Amino acid sequence: MNLIVDIGNTQIKVAVFQDDELLYTDRFEASQLLLKLKEIFQKFPAIQFSMVSSVKNVKKIWEETLQQKTKFFLLSGATRVPFINKYRTPKTLGVDRIALVAAASKKFPDKNTLVIDAGTCITYDILTEKNEYLGGVISPGLHMRNKAMHQFTAKLPLVEINKPLDFFIGNSTESSLQLGVLKAISLEIDGFIGEYKNKFEDLTVILTGGDSEILSKTVKNSIFAPSNFLLEGLNYILEFNKS
Repeated sequence: MNLIVDIGNTQIKVAVFQDDELLYTDRFEASQLLLKLKEIFQKFPAIQFSMVSSVKNVKKIWEETLQQKTKFFLLSGATRVPFINKYRTPKTLGVDRIALVAAASKKFPDKNTLVIDAGTCITYDILTEKNEYLGGVISPGLHMRNKAMHQFTAKLPLVEINKPLDFFIGNSTESSLQLGVLKAISLEIDGFIGEYKNKFEDLTVILTGGDSEILSKTVKNSIFAPSNFLLEGLNYILEFNKS
């Protein structure tokens, strides 16, 4: 039985797997992790392996707790992965991108796949039908763009963007800002999809991440991935490393 811990910029997601079957998942603030780990080990005493993926430094006490309870793996650019990594600087590759490519490798074998992760940044990652990871693109995310226009100008307000827009001409400063962020991202994503489809035959496009629900209604030709897609990728990497 496997425990997966995904430490993001603001929240932590955990999951328990039996082989490939997802048994449990939760999301909470970082301050709750030790308490949640205690509850999880009580509920699932058969957990033997764990993997942590983190976009920031992992606290020593978190790592020690998992090392005491399990065979522990910390995902990094040096971790063995179930795909051929052709990234020129593999040790600088973000762990979230590694996990998503692994999930694509498992879910869509022998297919050209583009994984788009709409989070703090928007990342585009290409996995070929030969299971070769080539790399991709990193672009500012929805909220990063929104905050930048507010912070780098004297008078533009910070607006809320939490749903798709049903207009294409902004008739106020607020609606113009909303459109400038959301429509620009949609056009960017559709543009990248079009370029990659010209180069990779029968391309499967996966859209995931925190802002994917908003964008999925405006972006064409994509598959809206389940929220557990990244967790499944981490579990696949853990299973691959058991051997």
